[in-house]
Amino acid sequence: MLRDFELRDLEYFLSFFADAEASQHVGGPSGREDTWRRMLAGAGLWQLTGIGMWAVAERGGGPAIGHVGFFDFLRGCEPSIEGQAEMGWILAPAAHGKGYASEACEAALGWFEEHFGKQPVWALISPGNDPSMKLALKLGFERQADGIYREKPQTIWLRPA
Repeated sequence: MLRDFELRDLEYFLSFFADAEASQHVGGPSGREDTWRRMLAGAGLWQLTGIGMWAVAERGGGPAIGHVGFFDFLRGCEPSIEGQAEMGWILAPAAHGKGYASEACEAALGWFEEHFGKQPVWALISPGNDPSMKLALKLGFERQADGIYREKPQTIWLRPA
């Protein structure tokens, strides 16, 4: 299920971003302060932009096992996608292979279309992150020409309107 972030979700964030292998495709490990800021960014975007991130949790009120949502981080990437919705999804390694990412992303996209209509949505996926690329294709994203973000190559994906 998708729900608002709660303070207890910081434990999920800290665990995920302390794990070098798990976080390798999303900026790599970060310390407590920067991880807290990542969580705050996902939650705080709602008030400022009308889009943001949700915690992904198993039904029944369990702890977060991932997060998914929409944002515009004003990324300095080439090509620029600034000012347009970008989608991201992250799940804890223990939640991989269970269909949670697909279910969460489909629900998030349904919410997005209900509130904003059919609009293009972008995604940046690190080269080598084959599971995310496979999910992007399943969700209707189409791979575009590769780009650069923070001086590193990125695959760029677009889900057309």
